[in-house]
Amino acid sequence: MGSQAAAPPPWLSSLLAANNPAPKLYAWTPATLGLSPSTTSSSTRRPAGPDDASRRLYILGLGNLGRLYALYIRSRADPPPITLVVHRKELLTQWHASDGIEITTHEGQVHTSKDFDVEWWTEEAPSETAAAAAAAAPIREAADGGKIHNLLVTTKAQAALPEVDRMRRYLGAQTAVAFAQNGVSRLWPPHGAAYMAVRFPAGDAFHPLLCVTNHGLYATGAPFSSVFAAPADAYLGPVALPDAPPPPPSAAYLTAQITDTPVLAAAAFSSLDVWALQLEKLVVNTCINPLTAVLRCKTGVLFADPGGVPARVMDRMLAATSRVLQGLVADASSAPILATDTRGRVPKALRAELAARFAQPRLREMLHRAGRRVGANKSSMLQDVEAGKPTTEVRDFNGWIVDAAAHLGDGVDVEVHRQVIDLVERRMVMTEEQLAAHLLPL
Repeated sequence: MGSQAAAPPPWLSSLLAANNPAPKLYAWTPATLGLSPSTTSSSTRRPAGPDDASRRLYILGLGNLGRLYALYIRSRADPPPITLVVHRKELLTQWHASDGIEITTHEGQVHTSKDFDVEWWTEEAPSETAAAAAAAAPIREAADGGKIHNLLVTTKAQAALPEVDRMRRYLGAQTAVAFAQNGVSRLWPPHGAAYMAVRFPAGDAFHPLLCVTNHGLYATGAPFSSVFAAPADAYLGPVALPDAPPPPPSAAYLTAQITDTPVLAAAAFSSLDVWALQLEKLVVNTCINPLTAVLRCKTGVLFADPGGVPARVMDRMLAATSRVLQGLVADASSAPILATDTRGRVPKALRAELAARFAQPRLREMLHRAGRRVGANKSSMLQDVEAGKPTTEVRDFNGWIVDAAAHLGDGVDVEVHRQVIDLVERRMVMTEEQLAAHLLPL
């Protein structure tokens, strides 16, 4: 099963076509903009001890997830020094004027901290700006010109790998990178090894981890402020790649920073288990997120009538998704993942067990159970389209299914996912009757 001659997906094709050198990045801070350091943090500030590089945790992305991980890892008895890497220069000014990260729990408690380094990484040298000269701020290269040991990526799915790719000058064989996004990591087989070979041809690729977060948060609108509305759990594990070297010490260190933080309720899993769990979450995301975005409704509307239009559309989507996931289980590219099984099952039995796990009736039961549990919520994709954001995660949800079907090359019909992607990207708003006419032809 599968077609090794299948064309690579667009995201990988762009890298193969333009293998540009890794850029040198400069670390801008509020001081670079001439802002007084008096209101910035204290105990994590440089200079630090000789073990700073191995202990320092970089968090890329300061949205809801970035705030969650940063605040509660920082609240530990012996926290690591933490650098928050933001994606816009303006956020440095906002940070300077703020009280730092603020999270309000579902019980009404307010937790805050500003005890972080905050940096914006750019190819623009600070010395080229008048503000930097006036502030007399030291010009520093990102990661002080060395290698990052511990990186947690909490951006939206569509930005995660492009942003890490831009930082690759500062990543190496001693680097552990934990990706905490919705969607499925692009580094899983079948395409992860090809990406690593192109971007790290010397064999010094970073060690990827996957961190799936089930907690529910939403932004308040105030800078760096979130509501921790629905505590749940998280899980993480290594991304299995063929012929990968043993993990560096940073992998265990970064894993411990997350799993030993009680509020996160995180547990470590094998590659196989975290892969299967992420695929199950993908099933939920591919249905709930785009359909709520098109219908402009809360999640519970999709599950109000088991025989209604949304349920029938989701059944059609689940049928296609089930065939793709079962195809991946049977595909040769999954062998490195199956090899991480900790229960000693033979491959044939393991594949049969996973095929049953991804059967359409079981996926439907799981989806409807999850949908009823979060019925009062607005999906993240609905929030994005209502906010007018230019992109959504639909290419990392339904687009991943389309790409996986192309890799399998066995004629799996994923047209319903293509149509859903088109509706979301054209920002279509439909009634249930219009959705049925579009996706449920007679």
